[in-house]
Amino acid sequence: MPESATSIAAASRALGDGELVAFPTETVYGLGADASNTSAWAPLYAVKARPSAHPVIVHFASAARAFTWARVVPESARVLAQTFWPGPLTLLLPRAAHVLDAVTGAQDSVGLRVPSHPVALQLLRAFDQDLARMPALGIAAPSANRFGRISPTTAQHVRDDLGTDVSCVLEGGACDVGIESTIVDCTRAVPVVLRPGLITAAQIDQALKKITPSIAQPATSSARGALAQQTSTTHAGSHHTPRVSGALASHYAPRTPAHLIETHALDTAIARYAGHAAVLAFSHPDERVDFWLRLPRQPEAYAQGLYAALRELDQAQCQVMLVEAPPDTPEWQAVLDRLRRACHVASASDTQ
Repeated sequence: MPESATSIAAASRALGDGELVAFPTETVYGLGADASNTSAWAPLYAVKARPSAHPVIVHFASAARAFTWARVVPESARVLAQTFWPGPLTLLLPRAAHVLDAVTGAQDSVGLRVPSHPVALQLLRAFDQDLARMPALGIAAPSANRFGRISPTTAQHVRDDLGTDVSCVLEGGACDVGIESTIVDCTRAVPVVLRPGLITAAQIDQALKKITPSIAQPATSSARGALAQQTSTTHAGSHHTPRVSGALASHYAPRTPAHLIETHALDTAIARYAGHAAVLAFSHPDERVDFWLRLPRQPEAYAQGLYAALRELDQAQCQVMLVEAPPDTPEWQAVLDRLRRACHVASASDTQ
């Protein structure tokens, strides 16, 4: 990888000193802070301009180390960790006694993840060298950009967003996944997807059937069915849905007003803005549009290129951004979730 061992060691020391370090994961670049260091939280929230009640995800080099931050680890969480870690999956678990309120937004649950990017794993191992230490050291890492804006998928995106506010940015190339991790709430009797990602609800259901065929039934094999539950205020009696990263109505948003447009309405929308629109679409460019980007029709490839495309079109500084809507099918739910939040004002009717 581009980063040397010296760079990893320097980043680890910076984290130990309460400083912020941006680093790559397979999903997006994270803005890392020592999750156990109370002095690191004020700089993190200041640089991100992040609400203090918004929880963050804590990253570890292994499931064994991650689970030291949970007071209870149900079998469902262990199965999901064994199946998908390292990888783009965050497990929400009951927090251990030592976990700071700043990590959880003062909630009783904590989001834990083991990323698969080699640079992230090198940094996590360097930071948590003392394996006899209990609980483990973890790195809290929201996306390395200003709060609510487009997440970074390259080191240059981080530098463009945060400039000199972060002195250490580890280089790891473009992120392979390109959108944030799937978040699964394992504090319930039946796990529920709270944020869609590359790992789908159907894949989660399939993994949980290793325990018993009935445990996954309420989520169903359809992403639509599982994701619908995240809008409920309660589940299974008095269980309230916790706040999680990336769940606000407006998130991942460009500065240019963005509209999510169905394919059949794209031509009309282009004509309406008469050369003042930037377009993200599946089809070939229209001569009426000066700034047009195409992304693949495969959901994983689309997701990998999505944030970079939104950033590029945002730089065109057009009056509006028109985004051709992907199919509303289970395999596209993660991409649609990001686009609906990026275009939340213009596309409110599209979510009905």
